[in-house]
Amino acid sequence: MKLAALLVVILAGGMLIYAGQDLPAFGDPESPAYKHPIIEHYITHSETESGVGNIVTALLANYRGYDTLGEVTVIFTAGMTVILLLRRREI
Repeated sequence: MKLAALLVVILAGGMLIYAGQDLPAFGDPESPAYKHPIIEHYITHSETESGVGNIVTALLANYRGYDTLGEVTVIFTAGMTVILLLRRREI
């Protein structure tokens, strides 16, 4: 059984390494994430549309508000679960 698990881990690791070869270099300005047309809209209109001077805050609070709320909910739930599991109980 341990041999089968080891083979699965090695196979999954090999697939991840193979797939990672197609990723752009870290910080590459020519990567698709930097070339998407919406990026220019966010940079030029974020301050006027949101009234916030910081682009990162404007993106997280206004454009990606529901996504950020979902992430905060997941982190809060995980934290509360850890607290409930690790608390000491008096018997």
